[in-house]
Amino acid sequence: MLTMELGQIGLITGLALVNGLVLLGLSISIQKIFGISTKGAVKHESYECGMKPEMDAKVQFDIKYYLFAIMFIVFDVEFVFLMPWANLFNVVEAGNRSFIIFEAFIFVGILMMGLIYAWKKGALNWNQD
Repeated sequence: MLTMELGQIGLITGLALVNGLVLLGLSISIQKIFGISTKGAVKHESYECGMKPEMDAKVQFDIKYYLFAIMFIVFDVEFVFLMPWANLFNVVEAGNRSFIIFEAFIFVGILMMGLIYAWKKGALNWNQD
């Protein structure tokens, strides 16, 4: 197995950083020199598939949509974290299975407390104005 000293790792990291910065500067310079730049009012309008924009693109959405999306992500990621526990359940000895189940119940319980909190705050109620 190859072992590298700290100086070698630092040298390789430094060279990679310098290489990345040089390539970044080069690509920005090429774009500034050869790129097409047009300025005007049309440039800053929102694009709607070639049609004239009907209204400003900066529309505020209700916070309920964001709360619902965040809750979906949390409970979707919960499934990803529960899968290793389900896979370990058949591998682990019988004495440790109760510990795995206890851990899973604590994890799901914390998430359920968050769901109950969101429910009581009305984050799941779509008819509320």
